[in-house]
Amino acid sequence: MSLFHEDRLLIDGELVAASRSFETVDPSTGKVLGTASDAEAGHVDAAVAAARRAFDTTDWTRDRDLRLRCLRQLYDALHEHREELRELTIAEVGAPRQLTHGPQLDDPIEMVKYYADLLEGYEFREDLPELQSRGMLHRRWVEKEASGVVAAILPYNFPNQLAIAKLAPALAAGCTVVLKGAPDTPWTTLTLGRIIAEKTDIPAGVVNILTSAGPETGELLTTHPGIDMITFTGSTPVGKAIMAAASASLKRVFLELGGKSAMILLDDADFAGAAMFAAFTICSHSGQGCALTSRLLVPREKHDEIVGLLAAMFGKVRYGDPTDPKMNMGPLISEKQRTKVHAMVERAVAAGARLVTGGKPAEREGFFYEPTLLAGVDPDAEIAQEEVFGPVLAVIAYDDEDDAVRIANGTAYGLSGAVMGADEDRAIAVARRIRSGTFSINGGNYFAADAPFGGFKESGIGREMGVAGLEEFLELKTFAVPVG
Repeated sequence: MSLFHEDRLLIDGELVAASRSFETVDPSTGKVLGTASDAEAGHVDAAVAAARRAFDTTDWTRDRDLRLRCLRQLYDALHEHREELRELTIAEVGAPRQLTHGPQLDDPIEMVKYYADLLEGYEFREDLPELQSRGMLHRRWVEKEASGVVAAILPYNFPNQLAIAKLAPALAAGCTVVLKGAPDTPWTTLTLGRIIAEKTDIPAGVVNILTSAGPETGELLTTHPGIDMITFTGSTPVGKAIMAAASASLKRVFLELGGKSAMILLDDADFAGAAMFAAFTICSHSGQGCALTSRLLVPREKHDEIVGLLAAMFGKVRYGDPTDPKMNMGPLISEKQRTKVHAMVERAVAAGARLVTGGKPAEREGFFYEPTLLAGVDPDAEIAQEEVFGPVLAVIAYDDEDDAVRIANGTAYGLSGAVMGADEDRAIAVARRIRSGTFSINGGNYFAADAPFGGFKESGIGREMGVAGLEEFLELKTFAVPVG
């Protein structure tokens, strides 16, 4: 397969081939696409040194016009290569073609424009009232300046969206960046580096992009003395390890971590419509999304009726070749991930859940797993408490509204959630009782460049996207001078 891609690292403005490489695989076939450069410790040091020099010794952080021009150039370049990036994303990520017209590609490209527009009018200074102190007036103000050198560490599931959600606001703020892609999707991230190097005026060292087969590169970045801030998206256990590693030097940390989000069907909900929404949501990108609602909470007396509706909807989910625009669902990212998902489903059934449909690897090439529906799930069971990252929906019965809220809040996570009900005011009131960073009411879609995204509890720290996403990369400096 001939794909527009890059397999070299971007370090200090140059595309660099490492002395060793690792394979990247098409998850829909299990076949090797090619190889990518495998960064070593020396590459990490070189990338951090380049970012450090660009931040400390150039005008990048102070030149708003340059940053604005570079972001506009990046936006245009991504548009120029949009269709090539689409085919690359389908092949390497296993994303269905229809999903690339949303959060897998098209939406992230528009995010670059959002941050360019935001930068154009953003106020980096705020005046405070004059202060009477020590017998005189003092004029005071606050300036917002870039946090410094940022290490951005990505997962595999939405590599375009997550790379741009970190890179665009960091550049708008005036930071310099070392971006590390996931080992499962290296070409998607490295190709962004090629576009930056060849199509923009972003100065050498401002953006550096690395990939590696193992976790060592990311571990080096989290403890490197040249790094000021870490932005990480991934699992909660890894996020905790990063936070612990960064604590030795008190690096700023943004963490967008796991989720076990609940969708609550109130007793006045449109059950048929909600069943369709729940089934197709959990099968989006094969369930490989941290904010997807993987628990469905239903009135106990309606449990079996709703499970029947869900089973019918699960049967309508089309999965297969992700290049086919008719497919709703593609493969899981790897055999390792499929094995993990299957083991969790088997343990859930052994613990008492009822397997309604699916529950096994699909009989076809690639890493496909059947859309899986589990009924009668105990709210304290592993499958209801831990992130699966697969197309598996756990149906949990509740007794009354208070019980539904208790169950929804009864995990370590707090990333997202949803509620369905005919009485919108009641549904909103329930949504306000759930401890999560984002919430959908009756199918409402919050996810866009201008909407802050992040979680409560063990789902993370900070917010990505929106104005809040820019301000994650800014430090506040307060000034005062005597008047007269």
